[in-house]
Amino acid sequence: MMHGWELKLDSLMNRIVPADASLYYPNGDGCSFWEEVRHNASYEADGVQLREEGKRLLNQPMPLLTYDLFTVYARQGTRLEYERVYFERRRRLNTFTLLTLLEPDAGTYRQARDEMLWAICDEFTWCLPAHLGTESAAEIRETIDLFSAETGFALSEIRVLLGGDLPPLLVSRIHDEVSRRLFDPYLRHTFGWETATHNWSAVCAGSIGAAALLLLDDRDRLKEILLKSQQSMDYYLQGFGSDGACLEGLGYWNYGFGYFVYYADLLKQRSNGEIDWFGKEKVGRIAAFQQSCYLGGKHVANFSDSSPEGSLHIGLSHRLAARYEDIDVPLEHLRAPYVEDHCSRWAPALRNWIWRDPGQQGQDWAEADYYLPDAQWMISRVQHEGEGYAFAAKGGHNAEPHNHNDLGHFILYGAGAIWCADLGCGEYTVDYFGEGRYGYDCNGSQGHSVPIIDGHYQEAGGSSRAVVLDAVTGEKQVMLKLDLTSAYRVPLLRKYTREFQWNKQGARPELRIQDRFEFRETPGCLTERIVTRWRPERCLVDGVNLVKLGGGLVIHYDGAQVDADIQEHWFRDHHGANAAWYSVDLHMKQPGMDVSMDMRFEYASLKGVEEK
Repeated sequence: MMHGWELKLDSLMNRIVPADASLYYPNGDGCSFWEEVRHNASYEADGVQLREEGKRLLNQPMPLLTYDLFTVYARQGTRLEYERVYFERRRRLNTFTLLTLLEPDAGTYRQARDEMLWAICDEFTWCLPAHLGTESAAEIRETIDLFSAETGFALSEIRVLLGGDLPPLLVSRIHDEVSRRLFDPYLRHTFGWETATHNWSAVCAGSIGAAALLLLDDRDRLKEILLKSQQSMDYYLQGFGSDGACLEGLGYWNYGFGYFVYYADLLKQRSNGEIDWFGKEKVGRIAAFQQSCYLGGKHVANFSDSSPEGSLHIGLSHRLAARYEDIDVPLEHLRAPYVEDHCSRWAPALRNWIWRDPGQQGQDWAEADYYLPDAQWMISRVQHEGEGYAFAAKGGHNAEPHNHNDLGHFILYGAGAIWCADLGCGEYTVDYFGEGRYGYDCNGSQGHSVPIIDGHYQEAGGSSRAVVLDAVTGEKQVMLKLDLTSAYRVPLLRKYTREFQWNKQGARPELRIQDRFEFRETPGCLTERIVTRWRPERCLVDGVNLVKLGGGLVIHYDGAQVDADIQEHWFRDHHGANAAWYSVDLHMKQPGMDVSMDMRFEYASLKGVEEK
């Protein structure tokens, strides 16, 4: 007896829409679309970037994925050596393919494209070494990870889009390689990511399902693959609360939800609208997450392994805005440049061309307050005298996807700069996702703006969980009050609460934080930590103790109660570069059993301050 998705898919197979280039273009005509692009000034800057990258790559030899590079991760636990070459090869594939669409008479690009397609079909594995966990060639051939799935999707899509422009041998080989590397192992095995409630289920299953929608004529085999991918999409959506927040942050929203959308869009079209994920209310709320997590410009509330700045996938943004009335259309200049994606993913690169609506100029991020109750995030954007300011804080728990130990952490933004920061994601290594994860400053609470209680940092795990005592958004003030006691394993600690008061009135907004501690016995030490990328400076103005950050933010503290200590630290950012950060530690001089520590953050004049 058939149930659920199986029944729907079985019914669909008899009237499924053909898989051809008409799935991608207005009126189904690719030639007229690219002709319009070539003569539309809105695409001129994108064309210049693409051609410049094409010239660069034509002057470079094709990089090789050698055995030595492949084994670096096993030998020393670092990823970037192999992945830089792997992603450069994908950049070549994307660039030369897009250029043959944009400039169909340029034979040089066509030859480079075909060589790159052949070379990728020759790769030992499309997986990254960091995702394999085995040295058996037979087991590696049966493994599917994020990037092998993406590669299969990319090749399948290129095969459909290029049609007769692609040599028959490559057409045949792409079909065989995608079948061997994706479809066959997918149907033979059950992978852990199939039931994941984060980006892996959407990217892996979505890519395989999309590839099947584009390549497979065998309708029984197509139905079998879609049945599995549909079930994984259900699991992916389970990872979101009803508020639609992506706990992995904006970068992984772009990634995981992006691939969900790419798959769902193809399925909707091939099913002639019969299977429409976009009709689900929860999907609409997830689509609105992007506009809620921006603080101003490209700066985002980058909790978790997320970057401090996030460019827009303009194609994805426009597609969602066309589907949902409550989606804000962002400004054009916030779109990601072609070369920004260091992973060189084909699917968003293509859709930044074909889904972009050049008639949409967009608007700046409007004043707004967002409380996301499932994620326990509070975000507020305000405007004063032509300048934008924003505050973000979080509760949650310390077993979130790409978790940081950061309960009660906050971010302050003003006039184009982040003043109190989240360090974001560090360099991905074997230890970064292993036992040493919280020794990295960007992951452990030592690198977040939260207290150090009796020498203890926050602990990881689901039992470290914030309790929201109050959350209020209003015209004059935003307030969030959290009980954070369980985040710390401090025997002496009876209770710890943190209250944020974001006051919007006056010449500029200000933030007040009130921390309350109750102890069973007097602790040996108690420290408030504030994290910034600006070099802090202690000063005394009219008898008032202050810490200044770059001339743009002033932190008030009670010098009779605490000593202020400033330290410089370093961490490896996501791209493997050394990056500085600073801690402002307010040490309580004489901690007692019932302690209150108050801090006030006031914006100074931000005119002329250089952005960091």
